[in-house]
Amino acid sequence: QVQLVESGGGLVQAGGSLRLSCAASGRSFSRYAMGWFRQAPGKEREFVAAIRWNDGSTTYRDSVKGRFTISRDSAKNSLYLQMNSLKPEDTAVYYCAAAETSASIWTMKSTRFYDYWGQGTQVTVSS
Repeated sequence: QVQLVESGGGLVQAGGSLRLSCAASGRSFSRYAMGWFRQAPGKEREFVAAIRWNDGSTTYRDSVKGRFTISRDSAKNSLYLQMNSLKPEDTAVYYCAAAETSASIWTMKSTRFYDYWGQGTQVTVSS
């Protein structure tokens, strides 16, 4: 069993920053990529950012480029999302996910690519 546990969410004013963390535990698994997704009330879960575990290459949704940074710490089995200049439209539950199979950068943006998911952490940005 693989567990992914997110932390670091909370309430912040517009323009503020938060740093999300995702800790992986349980059985060891072949980690090709990890990603962050978010889901606002009444909306579908959407891609935010992803990182290839071995070479650190990253991809972002356009609306967060220049504001969010995804990173990983292999020694700690952890994934991070630094979120700066937060906007009210960033309000959502944020989920981390992990994938064991290789894929293109484009495929890494799809929820169907991922094998394991965390329970999510709420991020609320007030105006």
